[in-house]
Amino acid sequence: MIKKVLVANRGEIAMRIFRTCRVMKIPTVAIYTHVDRGSLHVRYADEAYCISENEQDTSYLKPDLILKIAKRTGAAIHPGYGFLSENADFARQCEEGGIIFIGPGSEIIAKMGVKTEARKIMEAAGVPIVPGTKEPVRDLEEATQLAAEVGYPIMLKALAGGGGKGMRLVHSEEELAAAFRTSRSEAANAFGNDAIYIEKYIQNPHHIEVQVLGDKYGNIIHLYERECSIQRRNQKVIEESPSPFVKPETREKMLSVAVEACKKIGYYSAGTLEFMMDKDQNFYFLEMNTRLQVEHPVTEECTDVDIVREMILIAAGNRLAYKQEDIVFRGAAIECRIYAEDPENNFMPSPGVISVREAPAGRNVRLDGSAYAGFEVSLHYDPMISKLSTWGRTREHAISNMHRALLEYKILGIKTTIPFHLRIMHHEAFLKGDYDTTFIDKVFNKDDLKRRQNSDPVVAVIAAALKHYEEEKEAAARATTLPLVGESLWKYYGKLKMTANNY
Repeated sequence: MIKKVLVANRGEIAMRIFRTCRVMKIPTVAIYTHVDRGSLHVRYADEAYCISENEQDTSYLKPDLILKIAKRTGAAIHPGYGFLSENADFARQCEEGGIIFIGPGSEIIAKMGVKTEARKIMEAAGVPIVPGTKEPVRDLEEATQLAAEVGYPIMLKALAGGGGKGMRLVHSEEELAAAFRTSRSEAANAFGNDAIYIEKYIQNPHHIEVQVLGDKYGNIIHLYERECSIQRRNQKVIEESPSPFVKPETREKMLSVAVEACKKIGYYSAGTLEFMMDKDQNFYFLEMNTRLQVEHPVTEECTDVDIVREMILIAAGNRLAYKQEDIVFRGAAIECRIYAEDPENNFMPSPGVISVREAPAGRNVRLDGSAYAGFEVSLHYDPMISKLSTWGRTREHAISNMHRALLEYKILGIKTTIPFHLRIMHHEAFLKGDYDTTFIDKVFNKDDLKRRQNSDPVVAVIAAALKHYEEEKEAAARATTLPLVGESLWKYYGKLKMTANNY
């Protein structure tokens, strides 16, 4: 049985898993690099072990060392997401070493981790797939021939990973050579594998995913779908559940297809089937993530199921605690990924020390994070510092709660994407649920640029404050007794600060 849990990860997802372990009264083990020695997950865990070999070593990809620590502490391993979470060799080493891996079996991870193999498996299971290649493309010559057969526009995708790495949209043969080289290079750097495959690009698509849970006895259920179409550079930034786009009859069909496919492949633990949906509600399988998803909180908020708890119980050999009829979907939830990036400067990373952190609170607000005042955000890791989620009885209520929570969320010392999320919450197309994966590039950025050119309120307040200050200075110079002009300036500065923080 599971008597202790080691999380082979860091930051907010380590904290997320540790919190469920504490509720379950399971002791926890953290690992960390020298850069992360002051991190919250290190302080929170019952035990913590440094895995850095020297001051320059910032890697968490150390399966042998992590396995030694797990054996020494008698812990099962939860991989979180990223890093080793979908590494079939690591899962196999756990199995061979008698260590419980809190996730699916290594064989399933291996099959679904190779995207072309996953496409074949899902097609055989009766799941519609996007037209494209079923084998990796060997070279540019073959890519040119296959792209012409599939028909432009196409997507080049990395065989061994996701998260937008190695992904390139190609509109014509003239763009293919440069995109092919870039895609392979990026895939090699991100995953150690430069293999690429081709998919037909679906115009104005929606990115919809289905959360599933299964045990080792063949029981599978779904926890409904998530809409993940608000993306920047092929990476999700806002997710919500349910999707405002999917019609009830399409939803029922997609959920049924996902569950049946998982039954046929013998899947267990938490998993996510990702689909691309066109404007006519036709959906196609993209890939399966054999791990906990970043955006799982919106599903938990709407179903009241602790997905991490279920993963731990399933890994320990328990039967699934729920039947499909036990899952009652309530209301709507939205998640904003908060990044240490400067949205006013092309989302450049913004590392540094957080000087002030004021977290939002109140009804129907959830904050998954690990940052605190005094914490240093490093360039060595993903810039996401927290996930802010809100729930409401309706989508409108969830958006209103998110707007309020974003206004309350204060992080100083670094730049964050909070202002960017606030602007999206005000955007007419988002409020209507009328968006797809092209929203940020084709709609939001265009409208945002126009807004900045016409009426940037921060600039307006700065100009007003400076004008008033200059007027009072002139008046003071004419007076026999100099007034305290600074008092009026600080009064306006206070308004400026409030506007800038809330904008």
